[in-house]
Amino acid sequence: MTTPATSLLLTKHNIKVLLIDDQRMVGETVRRMLLDIPDLEYRFCIDPLQALTEAESFQPTVVLQDLIMPGVDGIEMVRAFRSNPATASTPLIVLSSKEDPTTKAEAFSAGANDYMVKLPDKLEVVARIRYHSAAYIHRLERDEAFNALAAQQKVIEQELSEAANYVRSLLPAPMPAGSSAPADWRFITSSSLGGDSFGYHWLTPQQLVIYLLDVCGHGVGAALLSVSAINTIRNRTLPDTDFSIPSQVLAGLNRAFPMEEQNGKYFTMWYGVFNAETRELTHAAAGHPPAIAISPEGEATWLTATGIMIGAFSLSTYTDTTTALAPGTRLFVYSDGCYEVANEEEGMMTIADFSKLLAECAPYPDVLDRVIARAREWQKRDEFDDDFSLLAIDL
Repeated sequence: MTTPATSLLLTKHNIKVLLIDDQRMVGETVRRMLLDIPDLEYRFCIDPLQALTEAESFQPTVVLQDLIMPGVDGIEMVRAFRSNPATASTPLIVLSSKEDPTTKAEAFSAGANDYMVKLPDKLEVVARIRYHSAAYIHRLERDEAFNALAAQQKVIEQELSEAANYVRSLLPAPMPAGSSAPADWRFITSSSLGGDSFGYHWLTPQQLVIYLLDVCGHGVGAALLSVSAINTIRNRTLPDTDFSIPSQVLAGLNRAFPMEEQNGKYFTMWYGVFNAETRELTHAAAGHPPAIAISPEGEATWLTATGIMIGAFSLSTYTDTTTALAPGTRLFVYSDGCYEVANEEEGMMTIADFSKLLAECAPYPDVLDRVIARAREWQKRDEFDDDFSLLAIDL
C-alpha cells in the first residue's frame, strides 16, 4: 500500500533551549531574556549530573552549558554530550566567566559550537540561540526529508517489485522436451519494469500461436501497455479478429491501442501461427525484427514482414507471409535488445551477426544461456541497455 502523501509532511520544529547551570539566578535571567520570543521552549537544569538525561528527554535545538560547576568538569561534560548519540550533533554553547583563549580552545576542541562569557547582552544571547537553532532545525528537517524519501522509495521499490512479478507471471511456462513443441525463454529487464512481453499457446490442437511485443521506453507506462496488449491477445478480446490470421491480429491491436491514447507510446510486434499438420508458419510483423528459423543443418531463415509499429497510424495495414519449416527447425523470436549491443572495437551487433550467433548456439540444449553469454561477451559487460527477451521453440 502506498504511503499517504500527508505522512511525508515535515515536523514543525520550535526553538528549544536547555540551560545547564548550578546558579538559579542565571537560570532565571536567561528565562527572562527569552520570555518574549514566540514558539520558544525553555528548560533549566540545575543538576549537572542530570544534564544528559534532561537533554535526551527535552531534545533541545541548542544547549547552554556552564563550564564551571561543582563536582563536574565542564570540558568533560561537553565531551559527554558529543559522545552521546542523542546529543552528538546538538549545538552546544559554553558559558564561562573566563575570557581565556586556552579555555576557549579547550572547549572548541571538546566539541563546543560556541563560547559566551556570561552573561552578555540579551541581543547577543538571542542572536546566537537563533543562529544555532536555525542551523540545527534545518538539519533535522533535511534528515527527516531524507528518511521520508527513503521510506517512500522502499514503498515504490516494493510496488515495482510486485508489478514486475505480476508481469512475469503473465509469461508462459516453458514447454518441456517431449511435448509437441518444446519451448523456453529468457527475459532480462534493463530496469525494474520493462516494455517487453511475449507468449505462445495452442489456438487449436494443430495451431500454435507465437508472439512477442516490445513497447517503446521502459518503466510503469511501458509495462502497463505491454500487459494490456498481452492480455488482449491471451483473452482474444479484439472484435472482428481471427486470431489464426496474424495480419488481422496486428490490425486489431493497431485499432485498439492508438498511441495518442497511450501517452504517446507504441509497440513493435511479431506474431506467428504454426500449423503442426502442414508444418507451415504464417506470420506478420509490425516494425519488429524478423524471427529466425534455424534448420537442423544450421541454415538460418529470416521470417521478415513489413508493417508499421502498432499505434502509430490508424490506417496501417499488415501482410501475412507463409513459410514451410522442416522437422527439427528451431524458431527464435526476440526483441531488439538481444542484438542491439555494442563495443568500441566491433560496434553494434547486426541482425546478421545475431543470426550467425543463433545458428552456432542452436544445436545445444542450453542454447538460450549460450546466446546471453555471447551477447554479454560482445558488449563486454553483464547489464543490458534494453530489455532482453528471447524465445526458442522447437517445431
